Amino acid sequence: MSQLNLQQLHDTEFPVPADMQGNVAITSLSRIYNWSRRSSMWPLLFGLACCAIEMIATAASRYDLSRFGMEVMRASPRQSDLMIVSGTVTKKMLVPIVRLYNQMPEPKYVLAMGACASGGGPFKEGYNVVSGIDQYIPVDVYVPGCPPTPQALLNGLIALQKKIDGQLLTNLDDVPWYGVGPSDAVPIPVLGPDIIDPRQMELIRRQAELAAQGQPFGMRELPPAAITDVEKAKAKMKVKGSAAPAIAASGASEDVDAALAEMRNRKRQEALARKRAMMKQ
Repeated sequence: MSQLNLQQLHDTEFPVPADMQGNVAITSLSRIYNWSRRSSMWPLLFGLACCAIEMIATAASRYDLSRFGMEVMRASPRQSDLMIVSGTVTKKMLVPIVRLYNQMPEPKYVLAMGACASGGGPFKEGYNVVSGIDQYIPVDVYVPGCPPTPQALLNGLIALQKKIDGQLLTNLDDVPWYGVGPSDAVPIPVLGPDIIDPRQMELIRRQAELAAQGQPFGMRELPPAAITDVEKAKAKMKVKGSAAPAIAASGASEDVDAALAEMRNRKRQEALARKRAMMKQ
């Protein structure tokens, strides 16, 4: 646990006599409160992927996480105030993560450990991986790496301590849990064919109504430059004597995608035919 420097407590607008500085100290309530929280943070004990192995190594004797007062990893979210999201966050695992975050008492903090938890990592835009845990719960510190080393995690924890040191009880933006009334819980995502954020239900409902009426509702459209490239490829195929796929004059994105898919399929079939001919020889 970090030591409190008593000499710094005398640096106030109220001077303390020299003969009393060994027994009396003057400081602010925010400073004492922040020092007590930063030096006794209890992480939530759970891991998701390979980053969890590095987190376990950080808690071992070689790196001695207990120097920071964080060695007490609790198995219950109701006894934790730091969530270390260590590893790949899948859409199926996102639901219990948000539920555990809501069960943690305030004040509570979140540390995104690794590239997957921070932004999806190598699985970004994948079919079953969330592109960053910060899209669903607030993140205080990001630790880059794939996976980050124990030293990197320690640096992230020190950065979190510095952030806590700068908080003021008089500023509700720094300590929102002291605001008026209880804090709003994070909506638990709905896991269906895809992950659905309840906060976007109004947008999803509006798009569904537009789709039912046959109106455009934000479909992906290719820029004019991409359509021009397709037209160039079409002309090049005509020069070679091969039949180019039909593309609507309006340049709709569906026709362009179908044309590109047909071109790629034809090239694949031609390459496969050449390979078979070489194998026969």
